[in-house]
Amino acid sequence: MAADTKTHILLVEDEAALRVAVAEQLSDAGFTVTQAESGEQAVASLIEFAFDLVLTDLRLPGIGGAGVLEAALERYPEIIVIMMTGFGTVKDAVEAIKRGAADFITKPFQFDELQFVMNTALEQRRLRSENAYLRSQLEARYRFEGLIGTSPAMRELFQVLEVVASTPSTILITGETGTGKELVARAIHHNSARRDQRFVAINCGALPESLLEAELFGHVRGAFTGAVGNRLGRLEQAHKGTLFLDEVGTMSPNLQTKLLRVLQEREFERIGDTRTTRIDVRVIAATNSDLAKMVKDGSFREDLYYRLNVIPIHLPPLRERREDIPLLVQHFLERLGRELEPPRTDVTMSQDALRRMMAYEWPGNIRQLENTIERALALGRARSQIDVAALPEEIQASGQPASPSALALPEHGLDLDAYVTHVERELIRQSLERTGGNKRQAAALLGLKRTTLVEKLKRLDRRPATQAS
Repeated sequence: MAADTKTHILLVEDEAALRVAVAEQLSDAGFTVTQAESGEQAVASLIEFAFDLVLTDLRLPGIGGAGVLEAALERYPEIIVIMMTGFGTVKDAVEAIKRGAADFITKPFQFDELQFVMNTALEQRRLRSENAYLRSQLEARYRFEGLIGTSPAMRELFQVLEVVASTPSTILITGETGTGKELVARAIHHNSARRDQRFVAINCGALPESLLEAELFGHVRGAFTGAVGNRLGRLEQAHKGTLFLDEVGTMSPNLQTKLLRVLQEREFERIGDTRTTRIDVRVIAATNSDLAKMVKDGSFREDLYYRLNVIPIHLPPLRERREDIPLLVQHFLERLGRELEPPRTDVTMSQDALRRMMAYEWPGNIRQLENTIERALALGRARSQIDVAALPEEIQASGQPASPSALALPEHGLDLDAYVTHVERELIRQSLERTGGNKRQAAALLGLKRTTLVEKLKRLDRRPATQAS
């Protein structure tokens, strides 16, 4: 699929007449324009789409132009922000440039003047090889021991981890393959009172039953053919520390019974030994299987399930937190770039490539994203920017999400009120779905107050849910 050659612009202006006039001129000049009438609406648009350039008024009700600038630079390393300002606020515009804005233009202005400022900034970005993204944006407020994200799902996860890390309770982490379950387990361990002791991991699905039992419990000399000496199992290795059992749902019924005893009694016997060994270990288990369903099917012990599921933690798939992709991409570019020989810390991702990545479903989740970045870096050693051509074909073919302004009026016309109601209903539905029904977070995504969202829900419930045509 050919690269998207159009420049996508987010135009933020609360004065409707000026906003519409500028948008029309930009569209006539070949740009793809999305309009936002407030800073809140602009921030919501930035979450959903990787724009090339933001043209924002400095003075806005609510979130001002400076807030839009901050939100844009936090999320996108290569985005261009140009400030529109009145004569009396030029000093503020200069301050915004110090914080990362590309340029400013004083109102009233001629369109030719605006186009010159924009084209100059776009050309400077094209020529720039130095990575302008502030690394401080990837510090602790966006991560929890290596976990990265600003999405509502990740912020909620960080809050849970901060609480459970200090407890001794058993934890069950669920999530699809590649979502980072072991990374979460390590984060919990390193933020717990056991951080100075060992973190021991074992993949239960990677070993046959006999080897898994020996790995877990250890054995004494002569316990079976090949047991030429005593060996500590993973349980003893993790004494006073944390044992991570990955893919615990693959355990045989026999091992499930033995693990249940460990969790209940905190003791076990090595294979071939009659002596009981007592241990102090915190167990964190993980699975990509539906253990509750396995309990109903009889393939997993119910009592073990409840012993493991004392504190459940679910990791959302990457497709449900697409707004975290820019931060993850930047993190992997920096980390993997440092591992190259010679190191490369100047590589960036083009906005077009980033749009494709945000549109892709990522069945392999974060692990697949990391592999994609590693591949792109390897294939483009001489390039300072990764473009669409460096991405795997399936990601290139994912296409682009339609620009929010890409509307087409049917030849026979439409019922505008019904159409607007339908669009409003659908956006509210998506925001509630993304936030798990949390009205406060959903309202924030839509740039609304919670009370406003509640009123809209009441009003929409009173109207028929028919799609405009």
